[in-house]
Amino acid sequence: MNPDSADIYLYFNFRSPYCYLASKTMWRIFDEYRTNLIWRPLGGWDGRSPPDVAVKKLPIARQDMARFARRLGIPVNPPPKTTDPTLAGAGSLLAEEKGLLRPYIVEVMRKEWAEGQDIGVLDVILDVGSEIGLDREALAEAAQDPVRQAVLTHNWEEAEEKGAIGVPTFICEDEIFWGQDRIDFVLEYLRERRLSCI
Repeated sequence: MNPDSADIYLYFNFRSPYCYLASKTMWRIFDEYRTNLIWRPLGGWDGRSPPDVAVKKLPIARQDMARFARRLGIPVNPPPKTTDPTLAGAGSLLAEEKGLLRPYIVEVMRKEWAEGQDIGVLDVILDVGSEIGLDREALAEAAQDPVRQAVLTHNWEEAEEKGAIGVPTFICEDEIFWGQDRIDFVLEYLRERRLSCI
């Protein structure tokens, strides 16, 4: 790693309510510090509680998320419980290639968690692409590409090897920060590394 900058691995599942919260607060890591975002999107249930646990966890998680959302002043309108994030994750790889990852993340999460739309529906993802300047046809191909979808699975295997247990997870060197409420600790770590650029 370049001693003048830090690589930040971000393991992110678009279906996670905590990733929605992170999408509103994590950008200081990349705007205010000399960091390199190593984007690692996930699909399906990867990084999330398995279905049998999720059923029990859902009411508590929704209450918990609502508290954080009120504090941040952001709307919450959860998507259908059956929403699958795989298309969004695969599509994000194209957005990254085109230099549009940040608006893609923000807009996908807004449609899903503020408007309650199902991002497992291809047209919802394509509408995001149109709004941020991604070609609809190219995005449709990318979102449904088995090779890109396989990258999502590999990302979770990598995350587990590094010690991640959920999303969002930020990893820098040997430091693991799990959860959107740990972002302040990421910032503190970067300050201690004297990587501030402001």
